[in-house]
Amino acid sequence: MLWPQVQTWARELGFSQIGVTGVDLSTAEPGLEAWLAAGFHGSMGYMAAHGLRRARPAELVPGTVSVITARMDYLPMSTAGDWVAQENARAARPGEAVVSLYARGRDYHKVLRSRLQKLQEKLAQAIGPFGHRVFTDSAPVLEAELAQRSGLGWRGKNTLVLQREAGSMFFLGELFIDFALPHSAPLSAHCGQCSACIDLCPTAAIVGPHRLDARRCISYLTIEHEGPIPTELRALIGNRIYGCDECQLVCPWNKYAQRSVLPDFDARQGLAGSSVAALLAWDEAEFLRRTEGSAIRRIGHVRWQRNLALAAGNALAAPQATAEEAAQLKPLLQGLLQHPSEVVREQAAWSLAQTHGGELKSSAGAEVR
Repeated sequence: MLWPQVQTWARELGFSQIGVTGVDLSTAEPGLEAWLAAGFHGSMGYMAAHGLRRARPAELVPGTVSVITARMDYLPMSTAGDWVAQENARAARPGEAVVSLYARGRDYHKVLRSRLQKLQEKLAQAIGPFGHRVFTDSAPVLEAELAQRSGLGWRGKNTLVLQREAGSMFFLGELFIDFALPHSAPLSAHCGQCSACIDLCPTAAIVGPHRLDARRCISYLTIEHEGPIPTELRALIGNRIYGCDECQLVCPWNKYAQRSVLPDFDARQGLAGSSVAALLAWDEAEFLRRTEGSAIRRIGHVRWQRNLALAAGNALAAPQATAEEAAQLKPLLQGLLQHPSEVVREQAAWSLAQTHGGELKSSAGAEVR
C-alpha cells in the first residue's frame, strides 16, 4: 500500500509524523476573519492582504486535492532531561541573552523544505509526476489548522499544536498535492482545565483560549515588528532577544517533548548562553557571519541591535545587576546613541535610563557605590 510506504520515507527523512487532510477549511474562516478584524495580526499586513485565501488551499495552489502535513521535532539531540528547568533559569540571569530554542540551530525553513521536496520526489518515483507545492511557514497557509485536521495534534490554548507524545516542540510543513489520499483522523484535545499558558504569558498576549494578540506577543515583537517596541511592554520582555518559549515551557505536555534525530537543530556557538554584552558587540559583518543559514538573519542587524539594547536596559534595571555587567553594557548602549536608526537610538536612550535604583554589587558580592 502507498501510504505506509510514504510514512516510512518520511521517517527516513527525519520527520516525526505525517498526516493527510483535505482542502475544505471553511469552518476555520469565521475565526480567521474575527482575528483579523480585531487587529490581532499587528503590522503583519500580509496576513490581512491574503485574507480568507489562507483558509482556501485550492485557491492558493489551484488543483490541490489533498495536503500532506508533517511535523519535525526540534529539541537538540543532546538536550538534557531537565531542559525546562535549565531554560527557566535563564530568566534569572538578566545579563544572558535568550534566543528561542527553535532558532539556535539551522534555519528550519531550509531543513523542512528540502526534506519535504525529497519526500515528493520519492512519491513521484513511485506513482509518476504529479502537481505539488511545498510550504514551511512560507506562504499564507493555515498550518496549525491543517495539522490539527490531519491528526498531528490538537490546538492548545496558546494556539500551538500539541501532541501527547511530543508536546509542542516541533516544526510544521505541508506538501500540497493534486490527487486524493485517505485522510488521517484528527485527535481530540487534551488541555482540559489547564490555563498555564494563558496565566503565565509575560505580556498577556494570550487573551483567551485559542486567541492570541500578536501585538503583545514577544515572538512577534522581537521578530516581526520593525518599529519601536511599546514602552509598556519593554520590561516584560526581559532578556528575550529573539522569540519566546514561555507558553511552551509552562505547558505540562512538553515533558514529553522529543529530541530531534537531525544535527541541524543543535545550538550554534553564540546563540545559547551568550551575554547580552557579547552579542551587542557584534558589528553587522559579525552578525551576518554568525547567522548564516540561521532563521535569525532575516530580522537584520538593526532589529537585532534594538532587541539587545532593550535586553541591556532590562539587565541594568534588574536587582541582580552587577557592576561588571553595567560597566560592559553602558558603553555599548552609549555607542548606539549615534546609530543611524532612530529606533535603535531611542531604545538605547531608554535602556541607559533603566539602571537599578539600589547599589550595584560586584560579582564577588561587595556593594559598589
